[in-house]
Amino acid sequence: MIQIVRNLYDKVLELSASPKATFWLVLVSFTESIFFPIPQDVMLIPMMLANRSKAYYYATICTIASVLGGIVGYFIGMYLYNEIAVVILDFYGYLGKVESFKQIYQENGWWVVFTGGLTPIPYKVITITTGAMELALISFITASVVSRGLRFFGLAVLVSIFGEPILKFIDKYFSLLTILFCILLFGGFLLISMFI
Repeated sequence: MIQIVRNLYDKVLELSASPKATFWLVLVSFTESIFFPIPQDVMLIPMMLANRSKAYYYATICTIASVLGGIVGYFIGMYLYNEIAVVILDFYGYLGKVESFKQIYQENGWWVVFTGGLTPIPYKVITITTGAMELALISFITASVVSRGLRFFGLAVLVSIFGEPILKFIDKYFSLLTILFCILLFGGFLLISMFI
């Protein structure tokens, strides 16, 4: 499993150095909010390192593309639940839990979206479920802009401060970071499950 993730990581790194890297970053950021399993951070960090003067520009377009993709995910959850959302939620193991989300969304919808946009909890699950729960679109957008912005601009700040050592750190400890990411991801799932 780690080798498969490593191969995908290497491919995304390759795309981040291509002449059309900005296009690929937008595409990955947009689709990651709907269904794509690879986080845009893998592409974003090397692009920021390659051109540190554009770190905040990349964070901006990544935030915009991610939120726009999130809006598509929201509408899929709201209007195409049975046709598309069911398949995506089933793939990520959340299909059986959507009904349980209703009370959480009624009481803390903005915070659920905010948490999903900032942490390793799959943002695509949050976007689709938020639409299915019919949380107000403006609440969804504001929580998404704030959380996605914090995440990507936080990376820009780290790259601006630490530069190349960040990429070397990721390369050196990739296996450990992958395991840690998975632990955080499943920990996020477990945390949500405790409230369901």
